[in-house]
Amino acid sequence: MPPRTRFALPALLARTPEDRAAAAERDRRTVAEFLRAETSGGLMLLLATALALILANSPLGDEYVSLRDHHLDIPALGLELSVGHWASDGLLAVFFFIAGIELKRELVVGELRRPADALLPVLAALGGIVVPALVYVAVAGPRDGWAVPMATDIAFALGVLAVVGRHLPSALRTFLLTLAIVDDLVAILVIAVFYTSQVNFLALGGALAGLVLFYALHRRDVRGWYVYVPLALAIWVLMYNSGVHATIAGVALGMLLRVTTRPEDPEEKLSPAERLEHLVHPYSAAIAVPLFAFFAAGVEVSGGTLGDVADEPAALGVVLGLVAGKFTGVFGAAWLATRLSRTRLHPTLGWADLAGGALLAGIGFTVSLLMTELSFDEGSALAGTVKAAVLLGSVLSAIAGGVLLTLRGRHHRERAAGAG
Repeated sequence: MPPRTRFALPALLARTPEDRAAAAERDRRTVAEFLRAETSGGLMLLLATALALILANSPLGDEYVSLRDHHLDIPALGLELSVGHWASDGLLAVFFFIAGIELKRELVVGELRRPADALLPVLAALGGIVVPALVYVAVAGPRDGWAVPMATDIAFALGVLAVVGRHLPSALRTFLLTLAIVDDLVAILVIAVFYTSQVNFLALGGALAGLVLFYALHRRDVRGWYVYVPLALAIWVLMYNSGVHATIAGVALGMLLRVTTRPEDPEEKLSPAERLEHLVHPYSAAIAVPLFAFFAAGVEVSGGTLGDVADEPAALGVVLGLVAGKFTGVFGAAWLATRLSRTRLHPTLGWADLAGGALLAGIGFTVSLLMTELSFDEGSALAGTVKAAVLLGSVLSAIAGGVLLTLRGRHHRERAAGAG
């Protein structure tokens, strides 16, 4: 007789309160782990984008726009924001908080800690930043929007890689992650420098003072969400009122967290940054980023918007920048680095693998849409056309990279089978 298999009871079917509590905890952990997975994060983003496009091009389009533009102001705090702006300035700060933690960890204990190991993806990232901007300027001229094709979407790019890269070397994921983190860092600097309106130095000083207080409390190991959540919200409000884009508050808070465990405390299994990332990431993947995409990606494509991409220099510059510029910049910079310096490609990677990763780097969804909103008048026909260009360029990059990496995965699988 085969052994009996034990199945966890769903929370609603458990008989006793203890069973219900245990089942609910298991269900909660299962859902959270699903939302932490890169594939599921990309899937949530894709579903939110598809829903936004469907609504914007349906008879409910006017209601969708009305909801996005509906204001939820808090005058006492100086917050005059529409629902769409709450998503881009508020919820997206949660995404950048996670990005700040990732960046801090890579700088302290990750790939960026060792300059020799980080040199190749960092140089590739810089090439993937400069070349798309130059392609945009060559096509559209020196006008607003040059920063739109610069960034790589971490969630989407790694999500596609997770789907098609089952048999690919893990070094490709490390390369792409490092590249995307450097991209995000530069995007953050671009937002802070080029997309900051008139600065309110009093509010900015208050935000900086709040960050100093946050760091001091964290260093003294003060604990309690009731201390840090109100402080973080106050920092965000002050940052918004300073004129600096409010998402910078999320990055700064993430980078202030300790990413290493204390050697003198053997019971500390996870650093504070790891614990918070583990806690916050599901909310970022399931709520913050999808809602931002839902309100940012709703462009009318039925009225000729996609057809206008080829006729609008700014939109065409974005598509070419994401598809051709990113690939040329990332792959070209990596190739030149190996020829002109001592840096080398990881032994498990081939140049065809790197080419697939360079194509995936052209998925510039989340930050590119944010840059579009910052570069062009929101609600204008030009902004809608450029958003459609971002979607088109990202989809083309995902398809091209996915196809190439699928073929490379088969190659690596066959080679492993032959070696075995």
